[in-house]
Amino acid sequence: MFTDITVKELIPLSEKKKMVLIDVRSPSEFQNFSIPESINIPFFDDAERAEIGTLYKQANVEAAKVRGLEIISAKLPEFVRQFKQIEGNKTVFCWRGGMRSRTTATLLSLMDVHVNRLEGGIREYRRWVINQLEQPEAPFKAYVLNGLTGTGKTRILKALEKQGYPVIDLEGLANHKGSIFGHIGVEPNNQKKFDSLFVQQFRELQKAPFVLFEAESARIGKVVIPNWVTELKANSVQLIIDMPMEERIKEIIEDYRPVEYQAECIAAFQRIKTRMPQDISKQIESDLETGEFDSAVRLLLEYYYDSRYKHTGLQYPDQQKKVLQVQNLEEAIEAIKRQIPEIEKSPAGNVG
Repeated sequence: MFTDITVKELIPLSEKKKMVLIDVRSPSEFQNFSIPESINIPFFDDAERAEIGTLYKQANVEAAKVRGLEIISAKLPEFVRQFKQIEGNKTVFCWRGGMRSRTTATLLSLMDVHVNRLEGGIREYRRWVINQLEQPEAPFKAYVLNGLTGTGKTRILKALEKQGYPVIDLEGLANHKGSIFGHIGVEPNNQKKFDSLFVQQFRELQKAPFVLFEAESARIGKVVIPNWVTELKANSVQLIIDMPMEERIKEIIEDYRPVEYQAECIAAFQRIKTRMPQDISKQIESDLETGEFDSAVRLLLEYYYDSRYKHTGLQYPDQQKKVLQVQNLEEAIEAIKRQIPEIEKSPAGNVG
């Protein structure tokens, strides 16, 4: 038979990569939210799940179970084959640890394939995530990358992370660039997915002497970051990147790719056009429509983003901020590295 396992038992094993997590819910459920790094072998696909659900509501439980058995019986050989191909210790889960995961584990045991079943399913995992997010205080010190829009803060973080620096990329976890144009070209994560990825990230870094992250507002797209992260940002050292306008324009165009997403950029601009002088707004709209993206970005920076930042990003006391005047991203990366005295203590061991 299979073995039941709790979330508290599962997490240490999954973090040490000693457990393969298998979500047996439907593809759309898996896409919406799952345990990070899990794989999907659906017990029912989306259409089958909808059919079973309809029977459950309109007929009765027994009819739903009979139809479910018919569906899984027809595809059982392939279902079992997929599990046999997976090496290592395996744990299956569904929404509540009920029928789908229990039936999966039972059927697999009959075929001499041993798996664990997660008690309470992903609903119990979600409860654990929420508990992890409710930190009474930040578990680490932070350095916050700050600066005007277009200074490449996210790209700088990713470059530092590759060099072994402890980084939390909030925009990456949200899959959103944080601006009114931030959803373009990506599929933003929902709150549940963001929370799970965030918890996984900060647990990996809890023993680091510090972390680096970008100065974000409390909301990134539709995702809300934990309150203690907002407080940590407000009380941490601000590394403010000061970069020439031309370099910022170049960075924004490379990052947002308006040539590929021209219509999406025009649509997003409609949400903020009334917040600028009418003549400037008309010029930006015209530039976006005619492909004069350098001009559009320059005006957006001068008449919208820079003025907003100066009301918020520069309000820190002098002793809490360090302005780094650089010409490009490469200089910014090196300047940031020089500002972090604890760097020799980093557990990564390959920084600097």
